[in-house]
Amino acid sequence: MADVRARLPEGRYGRRGTARGGTDRRLTVIGCVLGAALLAFVAWAGFSYIGDQKVTGQLTGFDVVSDESIEINIAMRKPADVDGVCTVRAQAEDGLEVGRGDFTFDDDDDSVHRAVTLRTTQRATSAELMGCAEAAQAAN
Repeated sequence: MADVRARLPEGRYGRRGTARGGTDRRLTVIGCVLGAALLAFVAWAGFSYIGDQKVTGQLTGFDVVSDESIEINIAMRKPADVDGVCTVRAQAEDGLEVGRGDFTFDDDDDSVHRAVTLRTTQRATSAELMGCAEAAQAAN
């Protein structure tokens, strides 16, 4: 009776030392290699996208001036010899877009911080920077 309890049930816990163990190991290695390749591709794609952007902007604040306008503060980084264009929009409390505009930054500095006034069709409660680009790219 003690002999029966000492042995494990055959086939219940998998096989030991068979070719299947090598196959499992091989699949694990292939999975790790493919996972690393996917991770490297995603990193490369992200860095190439960010590296291609010469003009970047950030909305640093806004102030609702009246029912027909909102003042928006924009910080932009760009090469000194490039003109940049930023698109901003204003939204009402219900989420409706009440104003949108493009503002050109043609300063000779590589870092510009400016307040711009956007006219609105009704009282705005928020402002959003849609994006910034080189003036030549924004026209396309």
